[in-house]
Amino acid sequence: MQPFRYVLTIACPDRVGIVAAVSGILAAHRANIIESDQFSDTEYNRFFMRLEFDLDEATEPELLEHFTPLGQEFAMDWRLYDPRRRPRVMILVSKADHCLNDLLYRHRTGALPMDITAIVSNHQELAHLAEWHTIPYHYLPVTPDTKFAQEQQVLNLVEQTRTELVILARYMQILSPELCQALAGRAINIHHSFLPGFKGAKPYHQAYNRGVKLIGATAHFVTANLDEGPIIEQEVERVDHAHTPEHLAAVGRDIENIVLARALHYYLERRVFRNGGKTVVLR
Repeated sequence: MQPFRYVLTIACPDRVGIVAAVSGILAAHRANIIESDQFSDTEYNRFFMRLEFDLDEATEPELLEHFTPLGQEFAMDWRLYDPRRRPRVMILVSKADHCLNDLLYRHRTGALPMDITAIVSNHQELAHLAEWHTIPYHYLPVTPDTKFAQEQQVLNLVEQTRTELVILARYMQILSPELCQALAGRAINIHHSFLPGFKGAKPYHQAYNRGVKLIGATAHFVTANLDEGPIIEQEVERVDHAHTPEHLAAVGRDIENIVLARALHYYLERRVFRNGGKTVVLR
């Protein structure tokens, strides 16, 4: 029978014997390990592991049956993923189109193996991009008075489309604590700054006023604390005194595209683990 590729992720308290136990179970079911990465957080005594392995599809139920007691023994938070099932992703945008354009291109060329369930925006300017890619576009305008109702519409769409991950691709709205809680661990934002510096609005202007020599971008999980969620990926570019805020923004747009795509790629390949206020990314 033709073997299929699977991904196993594990997070649990660290102790002796985890790797041996997991490898033993896989070997007993004739699973061939293709890639294995792990990390022990000695400060918080947490262990993280990601494995890719080939397994006969008919053996999967038996593996799950035998792995369950092992997971209980080691208090594991574990997941077995079939990479043939593409994660369902929703993209939220406002008016800036560079991140959306980049994600749609990478999706179209197969670089980001996902199904885009919808593009949601509080403006109408980017509807033509969704139409060109034959992706549903939902125009949900928002004001301070309608914010609760608008966010409920967003959440309803997430549930109706069975969306697993929400990407804020320069969605210029602050999510309410209630929506952040509902999307905890499954919403990623691209912030046009090298966090934790220059949080909030107009970070390139803030950077210009401080005369920075490096600018960057940060992809992080969304939390109720503005721009303080666990960081997944970052990148920087060198600049100098001759760069105006407009020049900085132009450089920053390229960095934002790269950082968001990398973070999404890591997430789609199940390489990102939440670890308190931080992340572990097993690349």
